[in-house]
Amino acid sequence: MKRGIVAHKKLFTGLGLGLAAALALTGCTGSSDDGTVTLQMVESLTNPARTDVIKGLISDFEAENPDIKVELISPPTDQADQKIQQMLQSGSGVDVLEVRDITVGPFATNGWLHNMSDELADWSGWENLTDNAAKYAKNADGETFYVPYGFYGLSLFYRTDLVEEAGFDGPPASWDDLLEQASAIQDPGKNQFGYAFRGGTNGNSNVVVAIEAYLADQIDEDNAFKLTDGSTIFAAPEARDALKTYFSIFEEASPPSSVAWGYPEMVEAFSNGSTAFLLQDPEVIATVGQSEAIGADQWNTAPLLTGPTGKAIQPMATAGWGTAEASEHKEEAAKLIAFLSEGEASTTFAEQNSLVPILKDAAESEFYKTGAWASYVTMNENPDTYITAVQPRDSAWWTEWIQKSDSELQQVLIGQMTQEELLESWDAYWVEKWKNE
Repeated sequence: MKRGIVAHKKLFTGLGLGLAAALALTGCTGSSDDGTVTLQMVESLTNPARTDVIKGLISDFEAENPDIKVELISPPTDQADQKIQQMLQSGSGVDVLEVRDITVGPFATNGWLHNMSDELADWSGWENLTDNAAKYAKNADGETFYVPYGFYGLSLFYRTDLVEEAGFDGPPASWDDLLEQASAIQDPGKNQFGYAFRGGTNGNSNVVVAIEAYLADQIDEDNAFKLTDGSTIFAAPEARDALKTYFSIFEEASPPSSVAWGYPEMVEAFSNGSTAFLLQDPEVIATVGQSEAIGADQWNTAPLLTGPTGKAIQPMATAGWGTAEASEHKEEAAKLIAFLSEGEASTTFAEQNSLVPILKDAAESEFYKTGAWASYVTMNENPDTYITAVQPRDSAWWTEWIQKSDSELQQVLIGQMTQEELLESWDAYWVEKWKNE
C-alpha cells in the first residue's frame, strides 16, 4: 500500500533543510492590503495528474471564496513527508497540509497539527460521511487533526495476457500462487519480469502484508501487528513461512533492480509493461489506465493475496487534509478543508484518484462497481475472507519503525541479515514499545 505507501525519514536528519527553508520563506502566508487571505497548502502523495485535480478544486474554492487565495506546494513524493515535517518544525510556510495515518501520530505528538474540532463543530458535512470516514476524522480523544479524503486498500494488479500465455486460468489467489505464476512469467532475456518487488522506500509494508496473510486467523483486528494471544505477529512460526515465500518472489521472479524500488518505480514497471504483477492501492488504477504501453484489455486487478488458510488481512489506510498549529488562518484553512470534504469536490477527488470515497452516496456510484474496481467489491462482499484490520500507524514512533524496518529489509536483500534475525528484531522492537506505551 501506498498508500501506502511512502517511507518517512526521521526528523533532524539534516537532509533537504535548505529546500524546506526556502519553501518556508517563499511561501509565507498572510493577508494582503485588500483583506485577501493567502493559504499555503502542501500535498504529500504527489503525481502530476493528481496535482492538476487539486489545482482545479482550488480554483473552484477560490471562485466561491474570492477573499481567500490558495498556493499549492507539491514536493516529490519520496521526499514530501520529510519536507512537510521540516516546514512544520520551522513554524511557518504551511496552513493546510496532507496528513496521513502514518504521519498523524508523530505530527500530533510534536504539537504541529491543530485540533480542528471547534472550527468544524457546526460543519454540516459530518452527517454525509461514511462510518469509516467519521471514525478516522476523530481520534480516541475526540480531536480532529485531519478529515480523510478517501481510503486505500491493496489489490493485485496483473497482466491478463501474460497470465494466460503462461498457461494459467486466472490470476494468483495466494502468495504461493504468486510465486508460481511470477516465476513462470519471468524472462529477463525479453525484459519480462514477474513481480514489481518493493525493496526500497516503504518496502516493509508489503513484507508485513504477507506475514499478516499467513496469520489471518490469529490477528487482533484492532492491532494488526498483534495476535489475539497478545504476542507480535513477528514471533509466530507462520511468519517464517511467509518470509520464505516472500523473499523467494524477489530471488526468482523480480527484476534485480527492484532491490531499491519504491512506489514510483514499481508502478512505472507495471505501467510500462515490464512486470506482470503489482501489489498496490486503488489510486494506481487511474495511473495504469493512462499507460500507452499496455492496453485496457491487457490488465486487471484481483483481490488481495491470501495465506495458507485462504484468508488475507486488508490493512485500512487513509489520509486527508489538516491544519498546521502554527497557521495564522485556521478558520480559512478549515473552510477549505470542509469544501474539499463534501459534495462534488470530494467525489471528484476520490474518483480521479481511485480512492474508496468518504461520502455515503458516492459509494453507490457505478464508477466503483465496474472494471478494475470489481476486486474491491469482491473483497467488501467477503469480509470473512478479506479481513479488515487496523495497523498501529498512529503510533508516535511509526516514522522510527518505517526507517528501522526498511533498513533491515535492505540488509536481508543484500545478505547482511538473515530472515530469522529480521523477525527477531521486529518482534523485540514492538514488544519493547508496547511495554513502555
